[in-house]
Amino acid sequence: MSLFLHASLSVHQKHQRPGQVEVISGSAWQGFRRKVCLLVPYMWPRGSVGLQALVILCVGLLGLERVINVFVPIYSRNIVNQLSAMERWRTLAITVCVYVLLKFLQGGGVGTSGFVSNLRSFLWTYVQQYTSRVVQVRLFAHLHDLSLRWHLGRRTGDVLRSIDRGTSSVNNLLSYVVFSIVPTIADIIIAIIYFVTYFSAWFGLIVFICMFLYLTITIIITEWRTKYRREMNTQDNIAKSKAVDSLLNFETVKYYNSEGFEVRRFEDAILKYQACELKTNASLALLNQTQNLIIGLGLLAGSLLCAYYVTVDKFQVGDYVLFGTYIIQLYTPLNWFGTYYRMIQSAFVDMESMFDLLTEEKEVKDDVNAADLLFTEGRVDFQNVCFSYTAGKEILSEVSFTVMPGQTVALVGPSGSGKSTIIRLLFRFYDVQGGCILIDGQDISKVKQNSLRSYIGVVPQDTVLFNDNIRENIRYGRISASDQEVEEAAVAADIHHKILSFPDGYDTEVGERGLKLSGGEKQRVAIARTILKSPRIILLDEATSALDSQTEHNIQASLAKVCANHTTLVVAHSSKLFVIIALEPRKTFAYINSIFKLQIWLIKCNRLPVLDKQSV
Repeated sequence: MSLFLHASLSVHQKHQRPGQVEVISGSAWQGFRRKVCLLVPYMWPRGSVGLQALVILCVGLLGLERVINVFVPIYSRNIVNQLSAMERWRTLAITVCVYVLLKFLQGGGVGTSGFVSNLRSFLWTYVQQYTSRVVQVRLFAHLHDLSLRWHLGRRTGDVLRSIDRGTSSVNNLLSYVVFSIVPTIADIIIAIIYFVTYFSAWFGLIVFICMFLYLTITIIITEWRTKYRREMNTQDNIAKSKAVDSLLNFETVKYYNSEGFEVRRFEDAILKYQACELKTNASLALLNQTQNLIIGLGLLAGSLLCAYYVTVDKFQVGDYVLFGTYIIQLYTPLNWFGTYYRMIQSAFVDMESMFDLLTEEKEVKDDVNAADLLFTEGRVDFQNVCFSYTAGKEILSEVSFTVMPGQTVALVGPSGSGKSTIIRLLFRFYDVQGGCILIDGQDISKVKQNSLRSYIGVVPQDTVLFNDNIRENIRYGRISASDQEVEEAAVAADIHHKILSFPDGYDTEVGERGLKLSGGEKQRVAIARTILKSPRIILLDEATSALDSQTEHNIQASLAKVCANHTTLVVAHSSKLFVIIALEPRKTFAYINSIFKLQIWLIKCNRLPVLDKQSV
């Protein structure tokens, strides 16, 4: 049997230096087709006939609003003309009532929503909730599918911020496009056709020129100011990441009296964010003033021309009112058009990080023809396994060994020699780069990950608990377990009586990452969780490293019961084991089957043998 392992474990992660801003250049519309393709599944609620009917109804109400927008100015003109002509009261009253009804449906004033718009917005809420739910659930599931390497290289605050902005931007984008951009363009086209048909071509030309200049200037300036928005988002991510990182390391900050340093570092990040925010707002003010100038010039030209036609008796006074009402009615959503365009572009910018997350390739994924693991005995074989975290720095080289069914094997060696790497490869956090790992003769890269992991229980060196109570943290080993089974697992892990000594017992909240519990208590909760899972293969990565000698002695019998007749791989300094594989520097190894040989190996490696008489 041969075993060759590197002495050092080097995991290099790409980190962005504090304060360094990575700005993606180019338009937010770059990759537009790819972004739209990613959005298409969320635009139509598949599998829900009720929601699909709501979408159709909302589109119908949108069309009804366009019709109402045409008739409101017409009835405004009719009222003025009838008053000028001293029409009968009955006729005038009917016209006024119809006009008021149309205004009720359209909206009572500038910027207000009418009955139709409010009804559409309310019904669309159900569709928005569906979209938001689907996006968040899909993204959350995708993040869990990504590899451990990816998660170790990302900042939690950065990821959460990208998710928050991205999911809200999807809803905003759909609303802006469907209920703002499309209706506004439709209103412009209808207005041009109406003025050319019922007034003169000059009015249609004025409206067309104004619309063309407005849209062109809006697009040009908005594209120019996109870089400021990106910089602002990047600095926002950095600020939030620093805050999250500092709070997660609360104890470390206290150990070194670094509160002032953390506050200054966070304030510096906020100042950089606000500098980018100032540039964004300044460019926005420039855009707004340019848009107002174009709208004002268009309104001036049209009003003067219409007033001239009234003075030469080509138009009635009511026609002037119609033109003014229609133009103001048209310019109101047009004034928001720039905002909608900016919002859409901002949404694309905000979604860039989310799209990057959604398109992130899975490093470890099931084979197309992957089948469930057929577990029989629990034999584990490493055959010529090679692995490295980074190119050129190999951790495992041609590693071969066998763990027989029911056998307990320990991996001992210097820190960084690859002990925990073997655990991670067996659990398939990473795929081997050479050779293979077999369980009962089946290559684990050819079986489904869920099937493989259902047979394996892991007690990690660094135990992190969920921010929940102790009962639910233990129950996480098997979600369907009863309270009695949870308590039995706690008894086996020698933590039951300790839990009962807490004021809230099993309902005691453990806090963020379990910080309210001691290191030994967290480790025993993790052991209880693994016991509850009842795995067939057990991986203990320094499982008792955080325990005092008395507690360690108390749970040795429990661990022995759990590991009995189970294939067990242990990373530990304990020596009361069936087989010990010592991992040494410089690709050497020692296969040790006695305590005496272990002591000789420890002395040779300049490590003091910490062996008590009872364990020998």
